[in-house]
Amino acid sequence: MSSTSLVPAPLARMPWGLILIVTAITGFGLVVLYSAAGGKMMPWALPQGIRYVVFLIGAMVLSRMDERRLKEVAWPTYAIIVILLVGVEALGAVGGGSRRWLNLKVFTLQPSELMKPAIVLVLARFYDMLPAGEIRRFSAIWPAALLIGVPFLLVLVQPDLGTALMIAFGGVTAMVLSGVPKRWFLGAVAAGVALTPIALHKMHDYQRKRIEIFINPESDPLGNGYHIIQSKIAIGSGGVTGKGFLRGTQSHLDYLPEGHTDFVFATMAEEWGLFGGLGIIFAYSFVIGWGMRVAMNARTRFGRVLSAGLTSTIFFYVAINLLMVMGLAPVVGIPLPLVSFGGSAMMTVMICLGLLMAIQRHNQSHGH
Repeated sequence: MSSTSLVPAPLARMPWGLILIVTAITGFGLVVLYSAAGGKMMPWALPQGIRYVVFLIGAMVLSRMDERRLKEVAWPTYAIIVILLVGVEALGAVGGGSRRWLNLKVFTLQPSELMKPAIVLVLARFYDMLPAGEIRRFSAIWPAALLIGVPFLLVLVQPDLGTALMIAFGGVTAMVLSGVPKRWFLGAVAAGVALTPIALHKMHDYQRKRIEIFINPESDPLGNGYHIIQSKIAIGSGGVTGKGFLRGTQSHLDYLPEGHTDFVFATMAEEWGLFGGLGIIFAYSFVIGWGMRVAMNARTRFGRVLSAGLTSTIFFYVAINLLMVMGLAPVVGIPLPLVSFGGSAMMTVMICLGLLMAIQRHNQSHGH
């Protein structure tokens, strides 16, 4: 009897290579959070580790859903999250100047995070329902634009520009992958450029300031430009090999704000240097590459759009955060998934991975 026959079939078919890489990313993140807390498991590393175990189990359970069931839950899931977003506006808890959370007594929920995979799921289902010939017509555009626009606006008024943009990016990616003609997007980009002055005028002061600081952070070095300047100093001071574990000065001396959340990459790069930064980028590249292989192997349009869209959501998380901490994009509050402290981004990424594993299992059961 082979050793693999002793392993239950559902566990044997899990992508253990992926799970190992994701666990390694999270484990490295726990080391960074431990260091950021001055060599202590609390208040960040221990809760983060517990969350990961819970969400990993949840992702493995989610991976057992078959494609037919995913199609059935797409519309109800989207509708429920939209209702929750409306509930946030009416009853949500305020924190950091934004109304983003629902206090459910047992835990606090940020519905906008759930919308990131949900928008991809519902658009994959929408385009799966359309005949192939309909996808290039306007009747395939406006319903999708409405599906994206409703949660985008609900999140934008919280206000949470970063999450609203992530929802829009994920939805537009799903539209592109479904075969919507490129000319529609070129027209939308042109309209967006034309409306930029109005958008800038309607922005909150802090959002407008972020764009100004992105262009010239040195214009306010002790105010709004402080985050970016200190982040660049931390990354640059790490050099090739870093200052060493527990030896980062920017985070330990509190020069680097949000060193355990949005700017955790800067905290890591200061202590682990270029090698540490490249290592974690390569690890994320493996996860994203795996997701794209799942998409390429998918037998159905629904599976292809869903898996590629979910993979792009993970990519946007990583890319936007890295560009942000290096001063190459405005600060929009996007954390580094699995590494930054907090459960919302980790939950979203693990949902994406659970759904991707479900599509991969469907591919395997149908000959891939």
